[in-house]
Amino acid sequence: MECWKRHKTLSAFLLNTLGHEKCLRLHTVWVVGWNMVKRGIFVGRFQPFHLGHLRVVKGILKEVDELVIAVGSSQYSHEIDNPFTAGERISMIKQALEEEGILPRCWIVPVPDVHVHMIWVAQVVGYTPRFGVVYSNEPLTRRLFLEDGRFQVKSVPFHERKVFSATEIRKRILRGENWKELVPESVARFVEEIGGVDRLRDLTKTDRV
Repeated sequence: MECWKRHKTLSAFLLNTLGHEKCLRLHTVWVVGWNMVKRGIFVGRFQPFHLGHLRVVKGILKEVDELVIAVGSSQYSHEIDNPFTAGERISMIKQALEEEGILPRCWIVPVPDVHVHMIWVAQVVGYTPRFGVVYSNEPLTRRLFLEDGRFQVKSVPFHERKVFSATEIRKRILRGENWKELVPESVARFVEEIGGVDRLRDLTKTDRV
Protein backbone atom coordinates (compact mmCIF):
# COMPACT_ATOMS: atom_id res chain seq x y z
CA MET A 1 0.00 0.00 0.00
CA GLU A 2 2.83 2.38 0.90
CA CYS A 3 4.54 1.68 -2.46
CA TRP A 4 1.27 2.43 -4.28
CA LYS A 5 0.93 5.77 -2.45
CA ARG A 6 4.46 6.69 -3.41
CA HIS A 7 3.78 5.73 -7.02
CA LYS A 8 0.66 7.96 -7.10
CA THR A 9 2.55 10.84 -5.51
CA LEU A 10 5.40 10.55 -8.02
CA SER A 11 2.98 10.34 -10.93
CA ALA A 12 1.12 13.45 -9.74
CA PHE A 13 4.41 15.33 -9.27
CA LEU A 14 5.62 14.50 -12.78
CA LEU A 15 2.28 15.39 -14.31
CA ASN A 16 2.17 18.76 -12.55
CA THR A 17 5.82 19.52 -13.29
CA LEU A 18 6.17 18.31 -16.86
CA GLY A 19 2.65 18.42 -18.16
CA HIS A 20 0.64 15.68 -19.84
CA GLU A 21 2.46 15.71 -23.19
CA LYS A 22 5.95 15.44 -21.72
CA CYS A 23 4.83 12.75 -19.26
CA LEU A 24 3.43 10.73 -22.17
CA ARG A 25 6.71 11.14 -24.02
CA LEU A 26 8.68 10.04 -20.94
CA HIS A 27 6.48 6.97 -20.58
CA THR A 28 7.04 6.09 -24.26
CA VAL A 29 10.82 6.37 -23.85
CA TRP A 30 10.69 4.13 -20.77
CA VAL A 31 8.63 1.44 -22.52
CA VAL A 32 10.76 1.50 -25.69
CA GLY A 33 13.93 1.38 -23.60
CA TRP A 34 12.60 -1.62 -21.68
CA ASN A 35 11.95 -3.49 -24.90
CA MET A 36 15.08 -2.41 -26.77
CA VAL A 37 17.01 -5.52 -25.76
CA LYS A 38 16.12 -8.35 -28.12
CA ARG A 39 16.23 -11.43 -25.93
CA GLY A 40 15.67 -15.05 -26.97
CA ILE A 41 15.31 -18.28 -25.03
CA PHE A 42 16.78 -21.72 -25.67
CA VAL A 43 15.38 -24.57 -23.55
CA GLY A 44 17.16 -27.88 -22.97
CA ARG A 45 18.15 -30.40 -20.33
CA PHE A 46 21.87 -30.20 -21.22
CA GLN A 47 22.76 -33.64 -19.84
CA PRO A 48 25.53 -32.72 -20.56
CA PHE A 49 26.08 -29.44 -22.45
CA HIS A 50 27.89 -30.34 -25.69
CA LEU A 51 29.41 -28.77 -28.80
CA GLY A 52 26.11 -28.95 -30.66
CA HIS A 53 24.48 -26.87 -27.94
CA LEU A 54 27.38 -24.42 -28.04
CA ARG A 55 27.07 -23.94 -31.79
CA VAL A 56 23.34 -23.31 -31.44
CA VAL A 57 23.96 -20.70 -28.73
CA LYS A 58 26.56 -18.91 -30.85
CA GLY A 59 24.21 -18.96 -33.84
CA ILE A 60 21.30 -17.52 -31.85
CA LEU A 61 23.51 -14.75 -30.49
CA LYS A 62 23.94 -13.53 -34.05
CA GLU A 63 20.20 -12.74 -34.06
CA VAL A 64 19.56 -11.47 -30.51
CA ASP A 65 21.26 -9.20 -28.00
CA GLU A 66 20.88 -11.63 -25.10
CA LEU A 67 19.96 -15.28 -24.70
CA VAL A 68 18.23 -17.03 -21.84
CA ILE A 69 19.45 -20.62 -21.54
CA ALA A 70 16.71 -22.42 -19.62
CA VAL A 71 17.98 -25.56 -17.91
CA GLY A 72 14.88 -27.72 -18.04
CA SER A 73 13.92 -30.63 -15.79
CA SER A 74 16.06 -28.90 -13.19
CA GLN A 75 14.72 -30.98 -10.31
CA TYR A 76 16.10 -34.22 -11.75
CA SER A 77 19.56 -35.70 -11.27
CA HIS A 78 21.30 -39.02 -10.54
CA GLU A 79 19.26 -40.82 -13.20
CA ILE A 80 20.62 -42.51 -16.32
CA ASP A 81 18.94 -39.94 -18.57
CA ASN A 82 19.50 -37.07 -16.12
CA PRO A 83 22.81 -37.74 -14.35
CA PHE A 84 23.76 -34.14 -13.52
CA THR A 85 22.17 -31.72 -11.07
CA ALA A 86 20.87 -28.32 -12.11
CA GLY A 87 23.82 -26.67 -10.37
CA GLU A 88 26.28 -28.89 -12.22
CA ARG A 89 24.65 -28.17 -15.56
CA ILE A 90 24.66 -24.44 -14.89
CA SER A 91 28.35 -24.64 -13.96
CA MET A 92 29.33 -26.54 -17.12
CA ILE A 93 27.36 -24.15 -19.34
CA LYS A 94 28.87 -21.13 -17.59
CA GLN A 95 32.41 -22.43 -18.05
CA ALA A 96 31.84 -23.27 -21.72
CA LEU A 97 30.42 -19.81 -22.43
CA GLU A 98 33.27 -18.17 -20.54
CA GLU A 99 35.74 -20.02 -22.78
CA GLU A 100 34.01 -18.53 -25.81
CA GLY A 101 33.75 -15.03 -24.33
CA ILE A 102 29.95 -14.92 -24.67
CA LEU A 103 28.84 -15.42 -21.06
CA PRO A 104 28.01 -11.71 -20.48
CA ARG A 105 25.26 -11.96 -23.11
CA CYS A 106 23.62 -15.03 -21.59
CA TRP A 107 21.33 -15.79 -18.66
CA ILE A 108 21.43 -19.38 -17.34
CA VAL A 109 18.26 -20.21 -15.42
CA PRO A 110 17.02 -23.51 -13.93
CA VAL A 111 13.39 -24.34 -14.73
CA PRO A 112 11.71 -27.35 -13.09
CA ASP A 113 9.13 -29.47 -14.91
CA VAL A 114 5.47 -29.17 -13.96
CA HIS A 115 4.14 -32.09 -16.08
CA VAL A 116 1.02 -30.08 -16.97
CA HIS A 117 1.33 -28.85 -20.54
CA MET A 118 -1.27 -26.09 -20.30
CA ILE A 119 0.71 -24.22 -17.61
CA TRP A 120 4.25 -25.04 -18.75
CA VAL A 121 4.78 -21.81 -20.72
CA ALA A 122 3.68 -19.78 -17.69
CA GLN A 123 6.17 -21.77 -15.63
CA VAL A 124 9.02 -20.90 -17.99
CA VAL A 125 8.01 -17.23 -18.12
CA GLY A 126 7.85 -17.09 -14.33
CA TYR A 127 11.39 -18.39 -13.90
CA THR A 128 13.15 -16.36 -16.59
CA PRO A 129 13.88 -12.78 -17.61
CA ARG A 130 11.53 -11.31 -20.22
CA PHE A 131 12.09 -12.74 -23.74
CA GLY A 132 10.42 -12.43 -27.10
CA VAL A 133 11.84 -15.18 -29.31
CA VAL A 134 11.79 -18.91 -28.60
CA TYR A 135 14.41 -21.09 -30.30
CA SER A 136 13.50 -24.76 -30.42
CA ASN A 137 13.05 -27.74 -32.74
CA GLU A 138 11.20 -29.81 -30.16
CA PRO A 139 7.62 -30.19 -31.48
CA LEU A 140 5.78 -29.91 -28.15
CA THR A 141 7.84 -26.91 -27.00
CA ARG A 142 7.14 -25.13 -30.28
CA ARG A 143 3.43 -25.95 -30.17
CA LEU A 144 2.97 -24.71 -26.58
CA PHE A 145 4.72 -21.39 -27.23
CA LEU A 146 2.89 -20.89 -30.54
CA GLU A 147 -0.49 -21.49 -28.92
CA ASP A 148 0.39 -19.02 -26.17
CA GLY A 149 0.54 -16.35 -28.87
CA ARG A 150 2.97 -13.94 -27.20
CA PHE A 151 6.21 -15.20 -28.71
CA GLN A 152 7.99 -15.58 -32.01
CA VAL A 153 9.06 -19.21 -32.39
CA LYS A 154 12.07 -20.06 -34.55
CA SER A 155 13.85 -23.30 -35.47
CA VAL A 156 17.52 -23.87 -34.79
CA PRO A 157 19.90 -25.58 -37.24
CA PHE A 158 20.88 -29.13 -36.40
CA HIS A 159 24.62 -29.68 -36.00
CA GLU A 160 25.24 -33.35 -36.80
CA ARG A 161 22.42 -34.28 -34.43
CA LYS A 162 23.22 -37.99 -34.43
CA VAL A 163 26.74 -37.26 -33.21
CA PHE A 164 26.28 -34.14 -31.09
CA SER A 165 23.70 -35.63 -28.81
CA ALA A 166 23.64 -35.87 -25.02
CA THR A 167 22.24 -39.39 -25.40
CA GLU A 168 25.20 -40.37 -27.57
CA ILE A 169 27.62 -38.83 -25.06
CA ARG A 170 26.11 -40.76 -22.17
CA LYS A 171 26.25 -43.98 -24.23
CA ARG A 172 29.92 -43.39 -25.04
CA ILE A 173 30.72 -42.80 -21.37
CA LEU A 174 29.06 -46.09 -20.45
CA ARG A 175 30.88 -47.95 -23.24
CA GLY A 176 34.24 -46.43 -22.36
CA GLU A 177 34.47 -44.69 -25.75
CA ASN A 178 35.73 -41.21 -26.62
CA TRP A 179 33.05 -38.80 -25.42
CA LYS A 180 35.28 -35.80 -24.75
CA GLU A 181 35.49 -34.92 -28.46
CA LEU A 182 31.78 -34.06 -28.36
CA VAL A 183 31.88 -31.52 -25.53
CA PRO A 184 33.79 -28.28 -24.85
CA GLU A 185 37.11 -28.86 -23.07
CA SER A 186 35.86 -27.13 -19.94
CA VAL A 187 32.83 -29.44 -19.79
CA ALA A 188 35.02 -32.55 -20.11
CA ARG A 189 37.21 -31.31 -17.26
CA PHE A 190 34.21 -30.47 -15.12
CA VAL A 191 32.52 -33.85 -15.63
CA GLU A 192 35.71 -35.60 -14.57
CA GLU A 193 36.23 -33.30 -11.58
CA ILE A 194 32.80 -34.11 -10.14
CA GLY A 195 33.15 -37.84 -10.79
CA GLY A 196 30.47 -37.74 -13.45
CA VAL A 197 31.82 -40.74 -15.37
CA ASP A 198 31.75 -43.01 -12.31
CA ARG A 199 28.35 -41.63 -11.29
CA LEU A 200 26.78 -42.50 -14.65
CA ARG A 201 28.25 -45.99 -14.61
CA ASP A 202 27.06 -46.56 -11.03
CA LEU A 203 23.54 -45.55 -12.05
CA THR A 204 23.37 -48.56 -14.40
CA LYS A 205 24.20 -51.02 -11.62
CA THR A 206 21.65 -53.00 -9.66
CA ASP A 207 21.62 -55.01 -6.46
CA ARG A 208 19.25 -57.60 -7.93
CA VAL A 209 20.55 -61.12 -8.08
